[in-house]
Amino acid sequence: MARSSTTAAAKTPATKKTAKKSAAKKSAEESAATTTSTRTRSKAGDVAPTLVVRDDEAAWTKAELKAVRKEIDDEVTRLRTEIETAEHDLVDLMRDHADGSGDDQADAGAKTFEREQEVTLANNTRAMLIQNLHALERIDDGTYGRCESCGNAIGKLRLQAYPRATLCVTCKTKQERR
Repeated sequence: MARSSTTAAAKTPATKKTAKKSAAKKSAEESAATTTSTRTRSKAGDVAPTLVVRDDEAAWTKAELKAVRKEIDDEVTRLRTEIETAEHDLVDLMRDHADGSGDDQADAGAKTFEREQEVTLANNTRAMLIQNLHALERIDDGTYGRCESCGNAIGKLRLQAYPRATLCVTCKTKQERR
């Protein structure tokens, strides 16, 4: 590609040649400054296509991406089971609440507290399930690894440690300060 532009540039006036060189240089600098979506490796089949990584990291391999996907899938299965169990427990707590006639205020308060705690835990589990499903969607559509706030790479090591991450460290720090 660079060869054809050089050949074409040799046939154009000097001003166009200079403009093309500066545009190509600017494009190369922008590419180097931002993260890349694909990288070359010795075995092209090892590289997972179009996933963003930081400049100081190697591209995602298919094996790495498969391991992350398996971890997320396992977590989705676990969370769905946990939600099902929590919903069953909530039904039992609601049934016990109705049968609690004659309970004193302390018993009624304890049952209400326990029910509210189960609801909170179930809601937290649902939120984690949604995060995991969102991570799977991002893997499928090729946006996994890109910060949803600034568009920069999140970082492969961060994603391997916390696969549901949607923000880079900088944006997450800013979010937590608010």
